[in-house]
Amino acid sequence: MKIVVVGGTGLIGSQVCAVLREGGHEAVPAAPSAGVDTLTGEGLTDSLKGADVVVDVSNSPSFDTGPTLDFFTRSARNLFAAEKEAGVRHHVVLSIVGVDQSPATRPHPRDRGDHDARCTTRPRPPRTTPCAAAACRTASCAPPSSSSSSPP
Repeated sequence: MKIVVVGGTGLIGSQVCAVLREGGHEAVPAAPSAGVDTLTGEGLTDSLKGADVVVDVSNSPSFDTGPTLDFFTRSARNLFAAEKEAGVRHHVVLSIVGVDQSPATRPHPRDRGDHDARCTTRPRPPRTTPCAAAACRTASCAPPSSSSSSPP
């Protein structure tokens, strides 16, 4: 299965790619350093050709509310449009935002911007799955060698 990992050259994205490859998938990192810019849409069409799934682990370069909202909103719109054109069937958003708090008590506006932009931007692909990082430490998301059945 071809899985494009947006932010796939970063700290988390490179690990996601490694786990996917270990599982026998074709993991394609999509990041500015790989010629893919979600803000402008540059490189998106080519990187998504033949992809079954997109995993979005991208991160805003800013901590300020306005630029953060702009980053996630524009990136999501460009990504969703390119996914639709490419026939991508599933979009997974992996984020650590709010894993230890309810949305109402998140302390940083950047976190709110990330969640709001990714979860409310339309149109979205047919299947969009927000996935909190803590939930992905379960056996169903962990690397095949893991036997854990609940988050640590």
